[in-house]
Amino acid sequence: MTLALKKISLLSVQLSLTAFGLIGLAQSVQAQETFPSKAIKVVVPFPAGGATDMLTRGITEKLSQKLNQPIVIENKPGAGANIGAATVAKAAPDGYTLLMGSIGSHSIAVTYYKDPGYVFQKDLVAVSAAGTLPNIVVTGMEVPANNLKELVALAKAEPGKLTCGSSGTGGLIHLTCEMFKVAAGVDILHIPYKGTSLLLPDLIAGRVTMALDTLPPYIPMLREKKVKALAITTAKRSALFPDLPTVAESGYPGFESVASYGFFAPAGTPPAIIALLNREINIVLQDQELKDKLLKQGIELGGSTPEALQAFANGEVAKWAKVIKDSKIQPE
Repeated sequence: MTLALKKISLLSVQLSLTAFGLIGLAQSVQAQETFPSKAIKVVVPFPAGGATDMLTRGITEKLSQKLNQPIVIENKPGAGANIGAATVAKAAPDGYTLLMGSIGSHSIAVTYYKDPGYVFQKDLVAVSAAGTLPNIVVTGMEVPANNLKELVALAKAEPGKLTCGSSGTGGLIHLTCEMFKVAAGVDILHIPYKGTSLLLPDLIAGRVTMALDTLPPYIPMLREKKVKALAITTAKRSALFPDLPTVAESGYPGFESVASYGFFAPAGTPPAIIALLNREINIVLQDQELKDKLLKQGIELGGSTPEALQAFANGEVAKWAKVIKDSKIQPE
């Protein structure tokens, strides 16, 4: 082949590749312009009926109306929320499979699990924050402490006697308890349960002293005076229980633990689709009827840009890695 023919052949290949690329780009743009054109699936990595499920269904019911497409909820619990997250991480990056991510759980998984089945900061991209569930410091009614100061004094007077229940080892509730133990300088025994539903009866009966659990399951118990809340772990007081002081203002500045949730998509999802979903989700999160409905369950709605959610998630990874290290918790 002559040099001229080689150049022509090379040019033909380049033109073919360029044309192929333009066709691919055109198809991508067309797909984004028509998005969504079919049902969207949102994976919830926790059982149906819980607070995360409730939050997701409340938002997606309104979002479905705005997008004019059905949204299917798929509950895939297990392995500290890793099963559901890994499912989404491996899904096609086309915007039709999303994760309602528990930022605390996924941020903890980065350090706590040797192989969670996905890489949180690599395999998933942020779409928008969705809402938060505060944790509360809660005890049985018979515990002789009516505020956090008295509880800490009780723990220091009897090292190792008080117990802190959680919904399972390595979860946000467990690590919040560990973070509190370090902050307060107390020796409290951790007692893991297979879920809050099993912990709550023992807390009421006095078989476990306390928990730093998420608020929703305890709302009816607080109103019926079967348990008592001493503090809330958010940076600001809850609009639902405005008289309940924060842990920070009870003597531990900077203490904060909140179950934050957000929508995530598989890495590689087109930016235009992320932007569309972000815009529509944030509009839904301003719906006053929805905000009022979920606040009654202890859930506070709040959106964000994708960038803000990603930055927050990265901060949570570092925060909980420190707690795991300081508490000498062995990864699984």
